[in-house]
Amino acid sequence: MPSLPKTPPPLAPLLGAHMSISGGPAKALERGHSVGCTAVQIFVKNNMQWFAKDFATAELEAFANSSYRPAIVFGHTSYLINLCATDPVTFERSRAALKAELERADQLGLPFLVLHPGAHMGAGIDTGLARIVESLDFVLASLPKGRCKVALEATAGQGSTIGSKFAELAVIIDRCRYPKRLSVCLDTSHLFAAGYDISTPKKFWNVFAQFEKEVGSTRLAAWHLNDSKAALGSRVDRHEHIGKGKIGLAPFREIMRSEQFSQIPKVLETPKGEDLAEDRVNLGVLRSLL
Repeated sequence: MPSLPKTPPPLAPLLGAHMSISGGPAKALERGHSVGCTAVQIFVKNNMQWFAKDFATAELEAFANSSYRPAIVFGHTSYLINLCATDPVTFERSRAALKAELERADQLGLPFLVLHPGAHMGAGIDTGLARIVESLDFVLASLPKGRCKVALEATAGQGSTIGSKFAELAVIIDRCRYPKRLSVCLDTSHLFAAGYDISTPKKFWNVFAQFEKEVGSTRLAAWHLNDSKAALGSRVDRHEHIGKGKIGLAPFREIMRSEQFSQIPKVLETPKGEDLAEDRVNLGVLRSLL
């Protein structure tokens, strides 16, 4: 009797965590592999410095030829960057830093860099939005052959940060002269803190329907999977381990199981030590939801 054809195993979800590039970008891939990442997010330089020396040829080669390559690697910009800063020095440094980081991302072959849009520092939302658009136009125009896109991250709304409302992200994309080079990253902790209640399946899908209407689901480049230490609508950005915060497991289950997000990378930004033990636990929780 002929044997029945074997059912192909399900594809592994694009799931992982942010990894340190200490020791070189290739080390981040090795760290990700050690906890089973199929997706990895990295900084393209030291996050607490405006600029960095050029990558050494050996670093680029080690990254490109690493045997620990996950399915997707993408980047996150430095938290120092504020594209609508009111201080002239910070404003100019932010533009220059974003350009430099996009160039570094292209050297590594990253598809996009996640970017916090900025904080208006009391100048007001409208002024802040206008300056962000102006800055993105300036930077992207200076990189006509650039391949790396910018993924605007939805923020928690802490302080004067812009991007806690889908409408604000939509304004930036609509007004920018280079909309094809822009996408969006959604962070579960930020959504919750910004007032988007995603704590039940129904509420999660209602929020995502709002995102689809105001921004468009085709703009979604990545999920940051973080629980929240802060309450719904608190506008406080504090990440917690999966299932240990105020959100609960419901939205994580929906994200992990939905076919709609199967090709969207999902990464943790939860607290951890050098041994990555917390990543192993959190990734295990997320995989269990499948």
